[in-house]
Amino acid sequence: MRIWHQSFTVLEEVPAYTARVRAHVDRVKRPDTQVDLHGMAPATYPADYPGDDLGFNFLFGLHANQWAVNALTAAREGYDAFAMCTMIDPLFRELKTIADIPVIAAGETCFHLASMHGYRFGLLLFMERAISRYHEQIRMCGLTERCAGIRPSGMTFAEVMQGFDRPGPAIDRFRTAARELIAAGADVVIPGEIPMNVLLASEGVTRVDDALVLDGLGATIKMAEAMVEMKSAIGLSPSRHGFFNAAPRPERSEAVMDFYLRDRFSDSG
Repeated sequence: MRIWHQSFTVLEEVPAYTARVRAHVDRVKRPDTQVDLHGMAPATYPADYPGDDLGFNFLFGLHANQWAVNALTAAREGYDAFAMCTMIDPLFRELKTIADIPVIAAGETCFHLASMHGYRFGLLLFMERAISRYHEQIRMCGLTERCAGIRPSGMTFAEVMQGFDRPGPAIDRFRTAARELIAAGADVVIPGEIPMNVLLASEGVTRVDDALVLDGLGATIKMAEAMVEMKSAIGLSPSRHGFFNAAPRPERSEAVMDFYLRDRFSDSG
């Protein structure tokens, strides 16, 4: 099984983080699964922190185009699944209509898993401006009433990255924020961005008191494996009924992508 992992980060610019992602993915995947890490195209952002752009709806939408190109590339190159390893899920519904392989979105996966493992869940973020986006994602998943809240983690991206060398202070600050979210009604706490998720998971943090801390990256990789197996075993694949699910002809999707994007992003990854 081959899985295309896609990050919203330019992975070459954050080698320590990328090494942690690689180690965590290798730990959770099946021995016979190949997971290839891909990031955004070099020079996508003005700095190594994507949130400077992703907190703005217009720029978020433009950057999401790389995900469409890469999903089609993954399908064309024979990957079995496209794992969207960012909690903010760019074009997560649209990509399912153009790629004829399972497309697994981290946010969607975590929201549903959290609602299966606790009555209410909450998110902790360092990209505060995106809180409205996460509320919209949860609404699209039909889980608004199961969300206890979305709050700042009290940490910046830079502080989370520093935590890979000195994890103790970052983990303590996460626990403090998590306890406030738990007091507000959350049974499951979702680290709302993958870097924070990887830091906690790689340090073995799976609970704060009695509340589950959900490993979104690990869950997304395991869900990708499961969806590939279910497609083969029971024919599970997205509905093609209605506006949100109907699939355009592959040749038309390719033609439109070529018109707008292919020349610009064909070397991304």
